[in-house]
Parts: sequence; structure tokens; C-alpha cells
Amino acid sequence: MEKRIINPWQWQNERSYVQAVEVKQAAGTLYCSGQAAVHADGQSSTDDMKTQLILAIQNLEQVISEAGYECKCIVRLNVLTTSSAEFFTCFNVLQDWIAKHGIKQATTLFEVKTLFETLKVELEATVVK
Repeated sequence: MEKRIINPWQWQNERSYVQAVEVKQAAGTLYCSGQAAVHADGQSSTDDMKTQLILAIQNLEQVISEAGYECKCIVRLNVLTTSSAEFFTCFNVLQDWIAKHGIKQATTLFEVKTLFETLKVELEATVVK
């Protein structure tokens, strides 16, 4: 796989994303459904935003890993949250995870009225290899 990052500016670097990612000669593409703070037994978390974000990240990692892909190959990551204000109080959790894996992804943040049951944040990813 060949991946090229397009960043006409520098300001997005502090926000842990890129403006565009071009992928050529990919061996596969994995489209992940939104992963949220749902426990292995199917129970939706009722915890705070930070705790839910950590579990959503863990669930996304598990899906990616079980499919035979790597987090560093995420090229698109959409974040859906019921409160962008609350989400940004723990944004560093997502930024640290992105840095840990060396992810360079296009990202869009959506504030939505509601997510399933008691969920506050959901991560939707596209991964290539």
C-alpha cells in the first residue's frame, strides 16, 4: 500500500488529523461500523465521556485487530458525540491514542442529538493495508 498525506496548512497538526489521505495499491480496505462504549455483553455504558471514549477506542482496536489490520493504517476516522463541549474535555485521550499508533487520518467531528441508548461517543473508521 502506498499512502500520501495532503496538508496544505500546518494548523491541523495540533488537532491530530490531516486534510486528506490518498491510498494507492491497497491490498484491502476495512470499513468499520461506529464503535462505542458497548461492553462485551452488549450493555451500553452509562459512564462519563472520558470512560466511554476509552472503551470505544478499545472496541475499535479489537475490531481492527481481529480483521487482521493495524490501527496505524486508519485513513479516515469520524467522531460522533452527543456533546462536543464534553468531548473536548477528554480530547487528549484520542490524541494520545492517535500519536501512540502513528495514525495520519482524515477526520470529521459530528455533534449529534443522540446516539444509541446511553452512549455519548462513537468512532467510525476506514482502515487500509
